[in-house]
Amino acid sequence: MSRYRNTVSVALACALALGAVQAAQAADASKEKCFGVAKAGQNDCANLAGTHSCAGQSKLDGDAGEWKLVPKGECKPMGGFSLAEAKVKFAAKKG
Repeated sequence: MSRYRNTVSVALACALALGAVQAAQAADASKEKCFGVAKAGQNDCANLAGTHSCAGQSKLDGDAGEWKLVPKGECKPMGGFSLAEAKVKFAAKKG
């Protein structure tokens, strides 16, 4: 029974974190999602691959499917990608 509780607790924590990040994102229009700049374990939320849905779960530095919120206009200078560009890179990587 404790495994079930742990699983439910982790799922609930992830859902709450996802909601908090999305709420913060909607409230702060001065920030943008920047794909490909997050360090391992420092992503802000779910990835394009759908392999996780929580912050801090990225496995690689600079993975094009992972994102961080950055000040608007700072993504390109950091070497990052927009969502559309990241989707193209992710699709090319899969194919």
